[in-house]
Amino acid sequence: MHDNDDQKVNSGSDSANGANNAGGTQDLDNRLKDLEQKLSEMENNWKRALADYKNLEKRIVEERMEFIGYSNSLLISKLLSVLDNLENLEKHNGDMGLKLTLKELRQILSEEGLTEIDTAGKYFDSNVMEAIETVDGEDGKVAEMVLKGYMLKNKLLRPAKVKVGLKKKEEN
Repeated sequence: MHDNDDQKVNSGSDSANGANNAGGTQDLDNRLKDLEQKLSEMENNWKRALADYKNLEKRIVEERMEFIGYSNSLLISKLLSVLDNLENLEKHNGDMGLKLTLKELRQILSEEGLTEIDTAGKYFDSNVMEAIETVDGEDGKVAEMVLKGYMLKNKLLRPAKVKVGLKKKEEN
């Protein structure tokens, strides 16, 4: 009888273990699903963080290029007065060395994106010109350029200072 009792106990244990195993399997399945969900969330977070980092890198490069462009525009703006002085000197002095130096300086500035604003025979444009005086002449047309104006990569660096023609009103 003693053996039968053990068998009954073991039989009861086995059926309890079977129930526990079924419950344990479900617990493991639930745990696996939770872990898979957490893994998926972590993977998505990692992808977002990587995308944010790449965007940050791009923004830093853009800001660096913008800063370099701004620095170049400041330097070129300061060089314009030197260019003006050298051009005025060239008018009064026919030195070949000065002409070659000016040619090289103009070439360098041109390669950096500097272009002269053309005012000859043009009508006054307040976007790129500054009227410093009105004189007799065709109404609204540039009569004389006093100081050259420049654009740097399609942005106004210095407006051209001009004298603008103004038709005199006839007095009765």
